[in-house]
Amino acid sequence: FAAQRHVLTYMEDAVSQLLENREDISQYGIARFFTEYFNSVRQGTHILFREFSFVQATPHNRASFLRTFWRCFRTVGKNGGKYSSICYLLTAQEYHCLLQLLCPDFPMELTQKAARIVLMDDAMDCLMSFSDFLFAFQIQFYYSEFLESVAAIYQDLLAGKNPNTVIVPTSSSGQHRQRQPPNDCNPLEGVEASLFYQCLESLCDRSKYSCPPSALVKEMLSSAQRMTFYGFLMSLAKDQAINRALGALPDKGDLFLDPAMDQELEKLVAQVSGLSVSGPASSSADTANMPVRNSPRINSPWKPLHHRRKMDAESEGSNEETDSSEN
Repeated sequence: FAAQRHVLTYMEDAVSQLLENREDISQYGIARFFTEYFNSVRQGTHILFREFSFVQATPHNRASFLRTFWRCFRTVGKNGGKYSSICYLLTAQEYHCLLQLLCPDFPMELTQKAARIVLMDDAMDCLMSFSDFLFAFQIQFYYSEFLESVAAIYQDLLAGKNPNTVIVPTSSSGQHRQRQPPNDCNPLEGVEASLFYQCLESLCDRSKYSCPPSALVKEMLSSAQRMTFYGFLMSLAKDQAINRALGALPDKGDLFLDPAMDQELEKLVAQVSGLSVSGPASSSADTANMPVRNSPRINSPWKPLHHRRKMDAESEGSNEETDSSEN
């Protein structure tokens, strides 16, 4: 159970965060730190602003990142309000900028691979809707190692070979190789779908990485006689049964609905509105005489502090420049 749930990965990360931030954690205790850390893991917020190596370390981390990306930027997919049917269209580079807001070192190559699933070619400056990119990105990101093996199998079949050995990339060597689209044997015709599925079924049985349910893959391929590689990826991205099995995103029809998040936003707006409303008898003098309340700030125990320290150093430098300019 511990290996299946990657408990050791989270214990090692928690201890690492504890040692890195021990000075701040000593203010409120180790027990509270571990409680908040594993609560964040359960809620899926533990991946925020973390390095890519951690974000992609476990299936739970990947699903949490997908869900967070959707919840943070679902409103980007629509323009003109909650009930508008006008959609924003963004380029791959713009979607990559959104991904880097959550994970600063997120690799551009994964974004480009997701974009190619949508665009089916190398025109990376073309515009994509949020829903098209999101579901393609989900398949590319969550099943990254599986897709690398599928690409190798497809090219062997395209060249007339019968791949008896399933190639499973390691996390370091083949995970983010540049994927070369097949360019021989008239790739537009693809490969025989039934033979392709037999190879994929064997891959799913042997692979130690996440794979889509083989029954759903079989159902998807049974309706076609031949299949191209990018046609297969697009079918995966559009298949709502596979999306439900993965469990990170809602159905496409509910993509812009998030009642829990909407409720939290409404509460926040109400609080801000209440603070901004002043009584008719209030004056600027009364406002000036109001005491300033400094609420205590508690740093998150599982976030590295080097970003904050860097900002503090930059702030001190800017103050010195201001002082010197005044003199």
